[in-house]
Order: sequence, then structure tokens, then C-alpha cells
Amino acid sequence: MITGVVITLNEEKNIKACIESLQQVCSDIVVVDSQSSDRTTAIAEQLDATVITQPYLGDGLQKNVGLAHTDNQWILSIDADERLTEEAVEQIQALDLANTEHDAFAFRRRNHIGSRWVKQCGWYPDYCIRLYNKSKTRFAEVKQHAAVQATNPKQLDCDLIHYSFENIGQLFAKPGRNFSGRAAKIMYQKGKRANAFSPFIHGLNAFIRKYLFQRGFLGGVDGMTVALSSAVNSYLKYAKLLEFQRDPTVLENEDFNKVW
Repeated sequence: MITGVVITLNEEKNIKACIESLQQVCSDIVVVDSQSSDRTTAIAEQLDATVITQPYLGDGLQKNVGLAHTDNQWILSIDADERLTEEAVEQIQALDLANTEHDAFAFRRRNHIGSRWVKQCGWYPDYCIRLYNKSKTRFAEVKQHAAVQATNPKQLDCDLIHYSFENIGQLFAKPGRNFSGRAAKIMYQKGKRANAFSPFIHGLNAFIRKYLFQRGFLGGVDGMTVALSSAVNSYLKYAKLLEFQRDPTVLENEDFNKVW
């Protein structure tokens, strides 16, 4: 049997469809909630999910919290804005998890802006491990960009759907998210430092990588916008890191215990 694990923060728009998607293949669902102020936890409980309240610890750390609240060895971890496709459900149901040699399974991920599936800019196939044996592996306990540390994973021939952004505007300012500020804090805590050229160089590199090397130019306006948002986010990340180094007032007023 499989347990579904989802981390949430104010996901009342998404959590019902997410849980219903997981229920197709999971015997139980654990929602690890970061003190939502909306109806996320109430909706989850109505759908018979086990809700654990945990102040946000960082990406990988938070995703591992739910592991202690299930007896199942196999965990299917998806985000609240992700859904299983019919093909994914069929392939998961066909797996012999009791006898497999693999410690994890990866899915292709279809990233969307609104209802539009963006295939360029490195957004597809975007393989990610989401089904794993908790007795053999788990998410790396890091605060940012965590991945399951599997040693013998297998790629499945099926997709997850990821409703990444509701519209183009959210690429630059998604509500409740501050990716560049979060990254800058983590870099500063790790002792990384920037110079006056760092924001420009990293921003330009991000744009070139997304638009040219990852063929964002084939994606029309969406491809250009993804490349530009990547450049802006990278620029701001290093600009904020530089600000921490140069402005004692900003540094003193920043809460480094809060990364979200």
C-alpha cells in the first residue's frame, strides 16, 4: 500500500483535487500544513486526510515530516498543485512494489501556465522522483530545491500535471512566494557572497540558458516570459545577497529563521 504526503500553505483552491487524485492509488493521505489561515486543513480533514500542523522548516525537511505518521513503506509525495494523469494511475497500480528492486520511481512533469502546457525552457519532461520507499530513501533535508535521494530509481512512462502558475503575472510575483528572497537568505547563511557584477551576470546567464539552450524561443510569448522571469529571479537573488553584505540595516531587520 501507498501513503500520499502533501505539504500545504493556504491551498484551499487546490487541496481537494490533489487529495482526490492521490486517493486513486493511496490507502491514506497525510497533509503536513504550515499553519494555513484559510480552509486548507478543514477541507483535507473532510476528505479523511490526516492533518499534521508543522511550522515551515524548509522544502525537504517539511516533506519528510509526514513519514512518521504512516505505517506504509511506500510514499507518494506530490504538491498541492499537482495531479496524477490516468496513465500515471494505471502504471502505479501495475507496479509490484513488494518485490521491486527499485527504491523509487520518477514521473515526467507537465508544467502549466494557466491551462497552457509549456514544453520548452527545461519545463518538460522535467523528471522528478515522487514515489519512493521510505525505509530506503527520502527527501534530502535541505531548505531549498529538495529531491529524493534514491540510489536505484526508475523512470515511468507517464506524467504528472503541475499547475505551476495561474497566469503569466505569477511568474514574477506568485502570491505567498518570495523565491529570490528565500534563496538569498539561504546563500547568505551558507557563506556565499556576491560582487557588483553578480546580479547582472547570473541574470543574463539564466535568460540565455532558458531562451536559447532550452529553446524557449520555440514557446512564443510563454517561452520568452519564462526566460525573462528566470532572469529577473536570478538577478534579484544576487542583488538581495549583495544587499545583505552592504547594508547593515537591511541585514539586522531580516529574519533568517524564516525562509518562507
